[in-house]
Amino acid sequence: MGNDLFEGEKVLAFDLETTGVSTQRDRIVQFALIGTLEDGTSVNLERIVNPQVSIPYDASKIHGLYNDDVRGEATFSAVADELAELIDGAILVGHNVRKFDFAMLKNEFLRIGRLAPQPKAIMDTLELVRRLKMPRPHNLGSLCQRHGIRLEAAHTAAADAAATMLLFWRLSVENAASFRKSIPELERWIVHGDGAKDASELGRGLNDLEPVDSLGKIRRDEGRLIVTFGRHKGRSINEIQSSEPSYVGWLLSPSGIECEATKDVIREHLAS
Repeated sequence: MGNDLFEGEKVLAFDLETTGVSTQRDRIVQFALIGTLEDGTSVNLERIVNPQVSIPYDASKIHGLYNDDVRGEATFSAVADELAELIDGAILVGHNVRKFDFAMLKNEFLRIGRLAPQPKAIMDTLELVRRLKMPRPHNLGSLCQRHGIRLEAAHTAAADAAATMLLFWRLSVENAASFRKSIPELERWIVHGDGAKDASELGRGLNDLEPVDSLGKIRRDEGRLIVTFGRHKGRSINEIQSSEPSYVGWLLSPSGIECEATKDVIREHLAS
Protein backbone atom coordinates (compact mmCIF):
# COMPACT_ATOMS: atom_id res chain seq x y z
CA MET A 1 0.00 0.00 0.00
CA GLY A 2 1.66 3.21 -1.10
CA ASN A 3 2.49 5.30 1.93
CA ASP A 4 1.62 8.50 0.05
CA LEU A 5 -1.92 7.28 -0.70
CA PHE A 6 -3.04 7.09 2.93
CA GLU A 7 -0.58 9.52 4.48
CA GLY A 8 -2.33 11.76 6.98
CA GLU A 9 -5.52 9.70 6.81
CA LYS A 10 -7.39 7.79 9.49
CA VAL A 11 -7.21 4.17 8.30
CA LEU A 12 -9.08 1.50 10.26
CA ALA A 13 -9.72 -2.16 9.65
CA PHE A 14 -13.29 -2.95 10.74
CA ASP A 15 -14.90 -6.26 11.57
CA LEU A 16 -18.01 -7.47 13.38
CA GLU A 17 -19.21 -10.67 14.96
CA THR A 18 -22.99 -10.91 15.06
CA THR A 19 -26.02 -12.97 16.03
CA GLY A 20 -26.48 -14.00 12.38
CA VAL A 21 -26.10 -12.99 8.75
CA SER A 22 -29.14 -10.73 8.27
CA THR A 23 -28.06 -7.09 8.23
CA GLN A 24 -31.70 -6.13 8.87
CA ARG A 25 -32.62 -8.43 11.74
CA ASP A 26 -29.42 -9.56 13.46
CA ARG A 27 -27.35 -7.69 16.03
CA ILE A 28 -23.73 -6.94 16.78
CA VAL A 29 -22.05 -8.94 19.56
CA GLN A 30 -18.44 -7.84 18.99
CA PHE A 31 -16.62 -5.19 16.98
CA ALA A 32 -13.01 -4.34 16.30
CA LEU A 33 -11.30 -1.28 14.84
CA ILE A 34 -7.57 -1.61 14.23
CA GLY A 35 -5.29 0.88 12.48
CA THR A 36 -4.05 4.44 12.88
CA LEU A 37 -5.44 7.95 13.34
CA GLU A 38 -4.49 10.89 11.13
CA ASP A 39 -1.43 11.66 13.29
CA GLY A 40 -0.23 8.06 13.26
CA THR A 41 -1.57 7.14 16.70
CA SER A 42 -2.36 3.43 16.85
CA VAL A 43 -5.93 2.23 17.33
CA ASN A 44 -6.54 -1.26 18.68
CA LEU A 45 -10.11 -1.45 19.91
CA GLU A 46 -12.14 -4.61 20.42
CA ARG A 47 -15.40 -4.67 22.38
CA ILE A 48 -18.05 -7.24 23.25
CA VAL A 49 -21.56 -5.82 22.90
CA ASN A 50 -24.75 -7.04 24.57
CA PRO A 51 -27.14 -7.53 21.61
CA GLN A 52 -30.15 -7.62 23.94
CA VAL A 53 -31.38 -10.71 22.12
CA SER A 54 -30.43 -14.35 22.48
CA ILE A 55 -27.41 -15.44 20.42
CA PRO A 56 -28.26 -18.52 18.31
CA TYR A 57 -26.09 -21.53 19.11
CA ASP A 58 -24.91 -21.84 15.50
CA ALA A 59 -23.59 -18.27 15.59
CA SER A 60 -21.90 -18.85 18.94
CA LYS A 61 -20.10 -21.91 17.54
CA ILE A 62 -18.53 -19.69 14.88
CA HIS A 63 -17.34 -16.73 16.93
CA GLY A 64 -17.19 -18.32 20.39
CA LEU A 65 -19.40 -15.76 22.12
CA TYR A 66 -22.34 -17.14 24.08
CA ASN A 67 -25.18 -15.52 25.99
CA ASP A 68 -23.23 -15.68 29.27
CA ASP A 69 -20.31 -13.83 27.64
CA VAL A 70 -22.40 -10.80 26.69
CA ARG A 71 -24.50 -10.60 29.83
CA GLY A 72 -23.51 -7.43 31.68
CA GLU A 73 -21.65 -5.94 28.71
CA ALA A 74 -22.51 -2.53 27.27
CA THR A 75 -25.37 -2.27 24.77
CA PHE A 76 -24.84 -0.79 21.32
CA SER A 77 -26.30 2.56 22.36
CA ALA A 78 -23.61 2.83 25.05
CA VAL A 79 -20.74 2.36 22.57
CA ALA A 80 -22.29 4.25 19.64
CA ASP A 81 -20.52 7.56 20.34
CA GLU A 82 -17.11 5.88 20.47
CA LEU A 83 -17.78 4.01 17.24
CA ALA A 84 -19.09 7.09 15.47
CA GLU A 85 -16.11 9.22 16.44
CA LEU A 86 -13.64 6.66 15.09
CA ILE A 87 -15.47 5.71 11.89
CA ASP A 88 -16.54 9.19 10.81
CA GLY A 89 -14.11 10.37 8.13
CA ALA A 90 -12.02 7.18 8.26
CA ILE A 91 -10.90 4.93 5.44
CA LEU A 92 -12.50 1.64 6.44
CA VAL A 93 -10.83 -1.61 5.39
CA GLY A 94 -12.68 -4.90 5.70
CA HIS A 95 -13.64 -8.14 4.01
CA ASN A 96 -17.20 -7.89 2.67
CA VAL A 97 -17.39 -4.80 4.84
CA ARG A 98 -19.56 -2.76 2.47
CA LYS A 99 -22.45 -5.19 2.16
CA PHE A 100 -22.24 -6.82 5.58
CA ASP A 101 -20.32 -5.11 8.40
CA PHE A 102 -21.07 -1.50 7.47
CA ALA A 103 -24.64 -2.35 6.44
CA MET A 104 -25.13 -4.03 9.82
CA LEU A 105 -23.65 -1.02 11.58
CA LYS A 106 -25.98 1.41 9.76
CA ASN A 107 -29.02 -0.54 10.90
CA GLU A 108 -27.81 -0.65 14.50
CA PHE A 109 -27.56 3.16 14.43
CA LEU A 110 -31.03 3.43 12.92
CA ARG A 111 -32.43 1.31 15.76
CA ILE A 112 -31.27 3.90 18.27
CA GLY A 113 -32.61 6.75 16.16
CA ARG A 114 -29.32 7.96 14.71
CA LEU A 115 -27.65 8.11 11.31
CA ALA A 116 -24.50 6.07 10.97
CA PRO A 117 -21.13 7.84 10.80
CA GLN A 118 -19.79 8.44 7.29
CA PRO A 119 -16.39 6.99 6.44
CA LYS A 120 -14.30 8.85 3.88
CA ALA A 121 -13.99 5.65 1.82
CA ILE A 122 -14.54 1.91 2.11
CA MET A 123 -11.82 -0.42 0.85
CA ASP A 124 -13.41 -3.86 0.68
CA THR A 125 -10.91 -6.68 0.17
CA LEU A 126 -13.62 -9.02 -1.13
CA GLU A 127 -14.51 -6.50 -3.83
CA LEU A 128 -10.80 -5.96 -4.45
CA VAL A 129 -9.87 -9.61 -5.06
CA ARG A 130 -12.84 -9.94 -7.40
CA ARG A 131 -11.75 -6.78 -9.26
CA LEU A 132 -8.25 -8.25 -9.57
CA LYS A 133 -9.85 -11.48 -10.90
CA MET A 134 -8.06 -13.62 -8.34
CA PRO A 135 -8.95 -17.33 -8.33
CA ARG A 136 -11.46 -18.62 -5.81
CA PRO A 137 -11.98 -19.27 -2.93
CA HIS A 138 -12.40 -15.67 -1.81
CA ASN A 139 -13.06 -16.22 1.90
CA LEU A 140 -10.68 -14.43 4.26
CA GLY A 141 -9.02 -17.58 5.58
CA SER A 142 -8.13 -18.90 2.13
CA LEU A 143 -6.86 -15.52 0.92
CA CYS A 144 -4.67 -15.10 4.00
CA GLN A 145 -3.21 -18.57 3.56
CA ARG A 146 -2.50 -17.86 -0.13
CA HIS A 147 -0.66 -14.64 0.77
CA GLY A 148 1.27 -15.98 3.73
CA ILE A 149 -0.75 -14.17 6.39
CA ARG A 150 -1.28 -15.98 9.69
CA LEU A 151 -4.92 -15.82 10.75
CA GLU A 152 -5.04 -17.01 14.33
CA ALA A 153 -8.28 -16.97 16.31
CA ALA A 154 -10.30 -16.60 13.11
CA HIS A 155 -13.85 -15.29 13.56
CA THR A 156 -12.89 -13.03 16.42
CA ALA A 157 -13.35 -9.44 15.39
CA ALA A 158 -9.81 -8.26 16.18
CA ALA A 159 -8.08 -11.18 14.44
CA ASP A 160 -10.17 -10.83 11.30
CA ALA A 161 -9.71 -7.05 11.20
CA ALA A 162 -5.94 -7.28 11.60
CA ALA A 163 -5.68 -10.00 8.95
CA THR A 164 -7.78 -7.95 6.53
CA MET A 165 -5.52 -4.93 6.94
CA LEU A 166 -2.48 -7.10 6.18
CA LEU A 167 -4.25 -8.62 3.18
CA PHE A 168 -5.09 -5.18 1.79
CA TRP A 169 -1.48 -4.09 2.22
CA ARG A 170 -0.19 -7.24 0.52
CA LEU A 171 -2.57 -6.82 -2.42
CA SER A 172 -1.56 -3.18 -2.79
CA VAL A 173 2.11 -4.16 -3.00
CA GLU A 174 1.54 -7.01 -5.44
CA ASN A 175 -0.68 -4.85 -7.66
CA ALA A 176 1.02 -1.49 -7.20
CA ALA A 177 0.09 -0.15 -10.63
CA SER A 178 -3.63 -0.47 -9.88
CA PHE A 179 -3.21 1.54 -6.67
CA ARG A 180 -1.72 4.62 -8.30
CA LYS A 181 -4.97 6.51 -7.88
CA SER A 182 -6.49 9.02 -5.52
CA ILE A 183 -8.57 7.59 -2.68
CA PRO A 184 -11.93 8.32 -4.41
CA GLU A 185 -10.59 6.92 -7.69
CA LEU A 186 -9.34 3.79 -5.97
CA GLU A 187 -12.64 3.12 -4.25
CA ARG A 188 -14.57 3.73 -7.45
CA TRP A 189 -12.26 1.40 -9.39
CA ILE A 190 -12.61 -1.37 -6.77
CA VAL A 191 -16.40 -1.11 -6.88
CA HIS A 192 -17.06 -0.33 -10.54
CA GLY A 193 -13.88 -1.14 -12.47
CA ASP A 194 -12.39 0.82 -15.34
CA GLY A 195 -15.80 1.23 -17.01
CA ALA A 196 -16.82 3.94 -14.52
CA LYS A 197 -15.07 6.91 -16.07
CA ASP A 198 -15.36 10.50 -14.95
CA ALA A 199 -17.82 12.47 -17.03
CA SER A 200 -14.97 14.58 -18.40
CA GLU A 201 -13.73 11.56 -20.35
CA LEU A 202 -17.13 10.97 -21.92
CA GLY A 203 -18.19 14.47 -22.85
CA ARG A 204 -19.18 17.30 -20.55
CA GLY A 205 -17.25 17.41 -17.30
CA LEU A 206 -18.86 17.94 -13.92
CA ASN A 207 -17.73 21.58 -13.90
CA ASP A 208 -19.70 22.15 -17.09
CA LEU A 209 -23.00 21.34 -15.36
CA GLU A 210 -25.25 24.02 -13.88
CA PRO A 211 -24.53 24.44 -10.15
CA VAL A 212 -27.42 24.28 -7.71
CA ASP A 213 -25.49 25.72 -4.75
CA SER A 214 -22.82 28.40 -4.65
CA LEU A 215 -20.00 25.87 -4.18
CA GLY A 216 -21.16 23.63 -7.00
CA LYS A 217 -21.38 20.55 -4.79
CA ILE A 218 -24.72 19.67 -6.41
CA ARG A 219 -25.24 20.28 -10.14
CA ARG A 220 -28.02 19.74 -12.68
CA ASP A 221 -27.68 17.42 -15.66
CA GLU A 222 -30.80 17.16 -17.84
CA GLY A 223 -33.23 16.78 -14.96
CA ARG A 224 -30.85 14.90 -12.70
CA LEU A 225 -29.09 16.22 -9.61
CA ILE A 226 -25.42 15.19 -9.59
CA VAL A 227 -23.13 15.06 -6.55
CA THR A 228 -19.70 16.48 -7.41
CA PHE A 229 -17.67 15.61 -4.31
CA GLY A 230 -16.86 12.70 -2.00
CA ARG A 231 -17.03 9.01 -2.72
CA HIS A 232 -20.25 9.40 -4.75
CA LYS A 233 -18.77 12.03 -7.03
CA GLY A 234 -20.43 11.94 -10.45
CA ARG A 235 -23.48 9.95 -9.29
CA SER A 236 -27.06 11.18 -9.28
CA ILE A 237 -29.04 11.78 -6.10
CA ASN A 238 -31.61 9.17 -7.18
CA GLU A 239 -28.92 6.56 -7.77
CA ILE A 240 -27.38 7.22 -4.36
CA GLN A 241 -30.82 7.14 -2.72
CA SER A 242 -31.36 3.65 -4.17
CA SER A 243 -27.97 2.24 -3.17
CA GLU A 244 -27.15 4.14 0.04
CA PRO A 245 -30.06 6.19 1.39
CA SER A 246 -28.18 7.00 4.59
CA TYR A 247 -25.71 9.06 2.54
CA VAL A 248 -28.55 11.20 1.21
CA GLY A 249 -29.75 11.51 4.79
CA TRP A 250 -26.31 12.79 5.72
CA LEU A 251 -26.37 15.30 2.84
CA LEU A 252 -29.62 16.70 4.24
CA SER A 253 -28.38 16.72 7.83
CA PRO A 254 -26.71 19.69 9.59
CA SER A 255 -23.31 18.09 8.85
CA GLY A 256 -23.98 17.72 5.12
CA ILE A 257 -24.68 20.32 2.44
CA GLU A 258 -24.23 23.82 3.87
CA CYS A 259 -26.91 25.50 1.74
CA GLU A 260 -30.43 25.05 3.13
CA ALA A 261 -31.99 26.07 -0.21
CA THR A 262 -30.05 23.25 -1.91
CA LYS A 263 -31.36 20.79 0.67
CA ASP A 264 -34.88 21.91 -0.22
CA VAL A 265 -34.13 21.35 -3.92
CA ILE A 266 -32.92 17.81 -3.15
CA ARG A 267 -36.00 17.04 -1.06
CA GLU A 268 -38.33 18.31 -3.79
CA HIS A 269 -36.40 16.37 -6.42
CA LEU A 270 -36.69 13.10 -4.46
CA ALA A 271 -40.39 13.70 -3.82
CA SER A 272 -41.21 14.31 -7.48
